[in-house]
Amino acid sequence: MIDRKEFAEELTLRKHIREAIKVVKKRKAKSSLHEEKELRLLIRDLLKEGSPAVADEPVHSNTGINALEDLFKNSNILSTLRQGYKSLTTRKKTDPPTGPTKQRTSYMNHILNAVDSALETEESIYKAVHPNAPGLQEDINIAIEDDAAAENPAFIDVEKKEPSEEEEVDKFSIEGQDKTGRNRAFTDFKNIDKNLITAYDNLDDPEDRTMFKDYLLTNLKLYFERFEEELPEDLPPPDIKMPAGAEMATAEEEEVESPGFDAEEIVEWLASPDTKN
Repeated sequence: MIDRKEFAEELTLRKHIREAIKVVKKRKAKSSLHEEKELRLLIRDLLKEGSPAVADEPVHSNTGINALEDLFKNSNILSTLRQGYKSLTTRKKTDPPTGPTKQRTSYMNHILNAVDSALETEESIYKAVHPNAPGLQEDINIAIEDDAAAENPAFIDVEKKEPSEEEEVDKFSIEGQDKTGRNRAFTDFKNIDKNLITAYDNLDDPEDRTMFKDYLLTNLKLYFERFEEELPEDLPPPDIKMPAGAEMATAEEEEVESPGFDAEEIVEWLASPDTKN
């Protein structure tokens, strides 16, 4: 006997596959490696959307991973990172001919480093307020004995001044990395860090928190690889059209700036008695 749920899922999957095929046909172009990658990604995403198990039921045995999946689905994190990464398209002479540019590599490295640092800070605070959590007692005892009060995560410094944006950028920076990629990463991270930290802090179990962090960093690396695959290998040059009348104005300026002398006139003038006197 056919299961109604499985039959409904099969119909949904077939519908999405038909939609993907229509998209490809509309392009009216010969298949290429780039188009094949796009089709694979499109069908993969459509299949995920068509499966009710992804949306309705937790598929992982760890709450931390489920929390991470919810974060990716219900926040702007992936869309923000995709847009930021793919906007860095300048390829300089010092860049490799294909693959990630220095700007995109810098963007990725700064985002990964910032995520890791932010969760490390949250973990320090968590350990300070949960001294009896399993596996954390020894770490907390060492921290309290060795660190000064001002350096302890539990110490609340109400007199501490908020860092300026320039100081935040310096702290955010990785030495030797492209600054354009860094600047875009800094802006984008400020737009996603609150959602990230909130999802992490909602987890109280140490194992869930560890799984969330490990899987988050791993998945971000994989998504950056996907963003790179989505970029076409040969981007068209910018189509900059000169405004009407600009060419005429430029020609007129050149005529005004030119004195209009020829070589014979200049020699004759220099040889004249008046010039010698």
